[in-house]
Order: sequence, then structure tokens, then C-alpha cells
Amino acid sequence: MGTSIVATTFVLVSCVLAYRAKERFRREERLPMQWSFTGAVTWSAPRRIALSVMPALAVVTLGGMAVMSLTVPPRAGQESDVLPASIGAGALLVAIQLLHFGLIARTLRRREGR
Repeated sequence: MGTSIVATTFVLVSCVLAYRAKERFRREERLPMQWSFTGAVTWSAPRRIALSVMPALAVVTLGGMAVMSLTVPPRAGQESDVLPASIGAGALLVAIQLLHFGLIARTLRRREGR
């Protein structure tokens, strides 16, 4: 039950972040999705798709973890690890989403010459 609440919370956080980023990057038709080691954009996606990737990944990952926590019994001695693992996975997904937004903003600033 706790993992379902954690999953729902982090999915909602990811959706709110994506919604706010939609406004932040509203002037851009396409957003960078991947960069080379030199910082050059290797590919981009339409804004709607670029901002939907992380919430969709959160639904699949955290939803899968929640379903498994309800249907698959943990190994002996690992019963108390399920909730912290879900929290860690959710926090990591949100951190990666924020990193992606930061990299997008930096790329756009460079493109504008600021």
C-alpha cells in the first residue's frame, strides 16, 4: 500500500514539473533530448513528446514497482527494503527530470548567446 502512495506521489510531481516546463519552454518547437560529450545536441524531439517522456517513464517504472510490491513477496530479510527502494527510484527519476530541464535551459541560453 505504501509503495502505491509513493508511486502516485512521484508520478504527480513529475507531471507537475513537466507542466511547468511546458510554460518555461513554450517558445521552442523542439527540445534537446541528448547531448554529445562536447555539449552538442545530437537529437531533439517535439516539445510535447520531450516533456512527456519522464512522466511516462515514472508511470511505467514506479507503477511496476507498486504492482510487484503487492503481488511478489520479498525475500526473507528484505521486507523493509521495498518502500525505501520505491522512494529512491522516485527521487532519482525526479532528479533526472530536473537535470534534463537544466541542460535544456543551458543549451537554449547558449543558442541565444547569453
